[in-house]
Amino acid sequence: MDSDLAESVAALKDIFAKRGIPVSFGKAEPAVIDELRKTFRIPARYRAFITAADPTDVETVTPVERVRLFASYKLADEQTLGGKPAAEIPNWRKNWVIIARSALLGDPYFLDTSKLDAEGDCPVFTCMLGTDTIKPVLCASSFQQFLRILATSMEVATGFGNGVLDDEDEAIFREALAPKIKTIDSAALRAGHWT
Repeated sequence: MDSDLAESVAALKDIFAKRGIPVSFGKAEPAVIDELRKTFRIPARYRAFITAADPTDVETVTPVERVRLFASYKLADEQTLGGKPAAEIPNWRKNWVIIARSALLGDPYFLDTSKLDAEGDCPVFTCMLGTDTIKPVLCASSFQQFLRILATSMEVATGFGNGVLDDEDEAIFREALAPKIKTIDSAALRAGHWT
């Protein structure tokens, strides 16, 4: 794992520990990683992540979203949208790989493996289910930045408690999160998913 990815993973693990939220990371089996690489063209940085910190039971908790990351052995089964195989959904691209899902709304978070960068990483998008067409929205310019945004969101959420927020509290949370996302990934801030 490179230093940027290691820092993002450490930040995520630290905030779970700080907030006392149970979480479980493991190590993906080499055969599983190889199969994911062949089947889904999983990029190098994501492979490094699941090799060192496979999210066997990881769900972030903020007042506005809960993101459940998928363990490597579940990735193939999670390539669905609304109960259908993603490949059967009009406008779904074969180079999109679902790696997480909103535990609140069911919306997918997916890698776009067609947009690899020099680090062997790629952007993470989401889309809203229940609409006529799939309209991807950028969540992070890279998977490493996605992990950093998840950790930062949980850090900002620390002061908000676990209760249901009213619209005003939700707006305050998003306003507090925005400048922190800007320093991590200004393109993700402009896309507006988190804020």
